[in-house]
Amino acid sequence: MEHGHHHFHGKDIPHIKINSKTSIEDLVDIFSSTGYNARQLGDAAKLWAKMIEEDAVICLTIAGAMTPVGFGGIIKTLIEKGFVDWIIATGANVYHEDHFARGFPVKQGHFEVDDMVLYEKEIVRIRDVYIKFIETLAAEDKVVQEMFRNKLIDKPFTTAEFCNIMGEISAKHAKHPDKSFLVTAHKYDVPVYVSTLKDSSLAMNLGVHRLQNKVYNLDFVKEILEQAAIVNSSKKSAIIELGGGVPKNTAQQTGPMLDQILGSEDGGQDYIIQITDARPDTGGLSGATLQEGKSWGKVQDAHKGTVTVYTDSTIAFPIMAAYVLATQKPRKPKRIYKNLDTYYSKLQKTYLDRINKKQFKIKRKH
Repeated sequence: MEHGHHHFHGKDIPHIKINSKTSIEDLVDIFSSTGYNARQLGDAAKLWAKMIEEDAVICLTIAGAMTPVGFGGIIKTLIEKGFVDWIIATGANVYHEDHFARGFPVKQGHFEVDDMVLYEKEIVRIRDVYIKFIETLAAEDKVVQEMFRNKLIDKPFTTAEFCNIMGEISAKHAKHPDKSFLVTAHKYDVPVYVSTLKDSSLAMNLGVHRLQNKVYNLDFVKEILEQAAIVNSSKKSAIIELGGGVPKNTAQQTGPMLDQILGSEDGGQDYIIQITDARPDTGGLSGATLQEGKSWGKVQDAHKGTVTVYTDSTIAFPIMAAYVLATQKPRKPKRIYKNLDTYYSKLQKTYLDRINKKQFKIKRKH
């Protein structure tokens, strides 16, 4: 246990003053000067600013379903400003984001309802968000089915390629292409990975083509290596984690992939911010502390460079995003998607050289 905090030398807790001129910068400073998760939130926002200032390659992981409540618009702006360089999302976040681009209805509803009645009215519910079964879901299904009717068939592909195709097609044919972070990701060469493609409506919609003997071969191993190659090619690497689940682990396993499997002595991420409402004591990945991740080699340092905020991502994410947008200058896009083959080849060459020279040995960076 680190002993640097066992003293009475901390900053004074202020008697907080807020007025009509309080800005987002002021608010984050206030959060940082208090305690509990308000302090963690303030520190998280400032750590994201530090990531940007140090030109770290930043991965955004998006668990659950954030886009049905419109948060794709925030992600779009962050991509445009160069504050998010690559993304790992659930299939739900990609699928539901396209509703906005297509102009399919998504409305505020309520959570205190009889779902038997909603079912009869053909209304689908995500907590207090309503989606029409025919006008939205069935309509979106037709869109996805048409997108991939003759694409990615009988050849290996990654979910980054899958999402890039979605962004490219929506850019040309969607009613509101400006309402899609996938379109923006395509424009700025930001790779978007779907960590569990088969666990979503995206893959379900490929089923109608598979039954007609069209074969889709997801190269999940190359995908894992591409993600590790992004980290391997980065001077500094960082993650913003909205929730936990598979997207969180997919981003964090890049360290063990490089070190435990490939013997690279990378050491893991330089910075990680985690927004979660999951408990660590149940053993689940969503609640696992970032400090625990150090034991796996997922993060460089267990004592610094990480912040966990125990709260709802829909509360914390807009505050953090607003802060970095207000305080940081836009960065030049890193264009990672178009450089994936280069990063992959670099990783491959390094590994094969190590094997051929008989220098392969698993050891840990100290």
